[in-house]
Parts: sequence; structure tokens; C-alpha cells
Amino acid sequence: MSEIKKFKLTCIICPLGCPIEVTMEGDKIMRVTGHRCPRGYEYAVQEVTEPKRVIMSVVKVKGGIFPTVSVKTDKPVPKKLMPEIMKKLADVEVEAPVHVGQVIIENILGTEANIVATRPA
Repeated sequence: MSEIKKFKLTCIICPLGCPIEVTMEGDKIMRVTGHRCPRGYEYAVQEVTEPKRVIMSVVKVKGGIFPTVSVKTDKPVPKKLMPEIMKKLADVEVEAPVHVGQVIIENILGTEANIVATRPA
């Protein structure tokens, strides 16, 4: 028999902030309680099985008004890839001008997420 684990989460999908508890046996979800809607259930399942995050950072700008421009992923990426993505971003330098929404890196680490500029530079 596999180990039973309980995870306590606060849902961040809407302002209600439902306290959710997920019970797992090994890799199998046995029970999800506390959510008030299907989106809360989906959030909790994803958070315990494959958590994802939107990454925000800055990259260097050559020839711009500012030395850096803020960037983010255009969709959530697996949380486990965050250190590797941040390391890649540390080595990036773009030429000015940079426009809001400009793709800086396409399909970062095969995640289908793009790194996009969030302000002009």
C-alpha cells in the first residue's frame, strides 16, 4: 500500500480563496474537498500533480533608454523548469527598440510558452 499524503491549498482562481484539501495515495488522487467550483477542483489537481507558474523577469537591452526590459511567459510553464528558464534569461540581450508583446524567446525549453516583453524599451 502506498503512502497517503494530504495537501492543504488556498485556491487562487477567484477572490473566494477556498481552502482545499487534496488526499493522494501514491500518485493517485483519492479526494479533493473544499472547492466551491469546478475551476477550484482543476486548480488543486494541477497544483499537486504538475504545478505551473507564469515567470516574470528582466532581460538586458542594448541601445535602449533603459538597461533592461521586463518580460514574462505568455502562459504558465512547469514550476520545475523555473531555474533553467531564469538561467537562460540571464544570458539574453535584445536590441532596442523593444515593443510591448514582442516575443523575446519563442517556445522556451519546448514548453510552447513564449517570453514576451511587458513594456517598451
